[in-house]
Amino acid sequence: MWLSGAAKAATEALCGRPVALNQTLSLLDSGETLSIPIVSSAVFAEGKKSMAIAHCETAHGMDLLNGLEIWVLGEWSSQKCLGNQKNLPESWLEVVAGMGVGTIGEGGRISISSFALKLLHLNLRPLVPLDRSLRLEIVFPKGRELAARTSNHAFGVVNGLALIGTQAEVQVSASPEKLKISLAQLRKISNQNDFHGSLILVVGENGLDLATNLGLDQQPLLKVGNWLGPHLIEAAQQGVRQLLLFGYHGKLIKLAGGIFHTHHHLADGRLEILVSLAVNTGLPLEVIRSLSSAKSIEGALIWLEDNYPAMVLPLWKSLVEAIEIRSANYLSRHGSWPMRIGSAVFDRKRRLRWAGSIGIQHLSSLGTTLEDF
Repeated sequence: MWLSGAAKAATEALCGRPVALNQTLSLLDSGETLSIPIVSSAVFAEGKKSMAIAHCETAHGMDLLNGLEIWVLGEWSSQKCLGNQKNLPESWLEVVAGMGVGTIGEGGRISISSFALKLLHLNLRPLVPLDRSLRLEIVFPKGRELAARTSNHAFGVVNGLALIGTQAEVQVSASPEKLKISLAQLRKISNQNDFHGSLILVVGENGLDLATNLGLDQQPLLKVGNWLGPHLIEAAQQGVRQLLLFGYHGKLIKLAGGIFHTHHHLADGRLEILVSLAVNTGLPLEVIRSLSSAKSIEGALIWLEDNYPAMVLPLWKSLVEAIEIRSANYLSRHGSWPMRIGSAVFDRKRRLRWAGSIGIQHLSSLGTTLEDF
C-alpha cells in the first residue's frame, strides 16, 4: 500500500499535477479507499523524471517493515505503448527493481505479487495518458540489510525484499490479533457441513502458494503464522482428526526442538536443533562440527548437500519424524484428543522433499507421494 501511494505521487509529479501529501488509494474489489501519507516528492531532469518517498507505518513495532523507507522513481518509458488491449493490461506500465528490491535470481525479474501489480494498475491507469508508457523503479535503501533477516533467499529471491503482499491489511504473524483471526477461521472451516475432519496448516504465503500448486487444496488449507501451538490445540478441540503441518524446513525445524511459537523475536535455536538431530541420526563427529560452525541453517544444509549428499535424507527424515513426535507431545500436555499430526516440508527451491510417517499417509490420502516431486 505504501509503495502504491509513493508510486501515485511520483506519477502525479511526472504528469505536472499537484502532488497530494496524503494519497487516496482505491482498493481492489471492495470499492473502499485508503489514505497513504507521502514524505516528499520532486521533479528533476527538466521534468523528465520524478521521485516520491513514503515510509511504512505498520503500527506494529515487531514488524520487520515498520519504518521502511520507499523510493519510487518515475519516468516515461521508451517502450511502445500498446494502449488498452484487454489481453495486455500491463503494457503501459513497467515496474523494475532498484537497490534493495528483490529479484527472482541474479538479473531476474522483480519479485512482485499479482496483487501489488493490480493495485498499481488500478490507481495509476487514470493518471497515465493512453499514448504513453510509464516506467517505475522501486528502491528500498535498507532493503538488502532487512532481506538478510528474512527467508527470501530460501525461495530464490536475491538482492533485497520481495513485494509479495496479497491484501491491503497488514498482518503480523506474531501478533495476538493475527492469532484471533486465524483461530476464528479454523473454527469456521471445522463447522462447515462438508468438513470431514482433515485439515492442512500451511506456514506462510510461500507455503500456501506451493500447497495450492501441488493440489493439496483438495482438503481445507489454513495459512498460519507463528502461533502454531494454539492452532494445534484449537484444531483438536474442533474435532480435526487428521492434521498436516506443511511448511519450509527452516521454519518447521523449530517444532522439532519443542518451540511452538516460531517468531524469531521470541526464539530461534534452529542451528542447535539441526546439530542435535545430526547427533541423534549418528552423523560423523567431523560433519557435526562443520554443521555447528555454519553461519546459518541454510548455509549448513547447502554445505551438507555439497559435501555429503548421502547424509541429507537420513537427517531430514529425523527432522520430520521429530516434528510429528514433538507436536503430539505438545498436544498431549494440554489434553487428550485422537488427532494425528503429520508433517511435510519443502526446501529452498520450493520442492516438496520430506514427510514424516503420518505426513506420508496424509499425502497419500490426497493421491500425492514424495516420489512425484
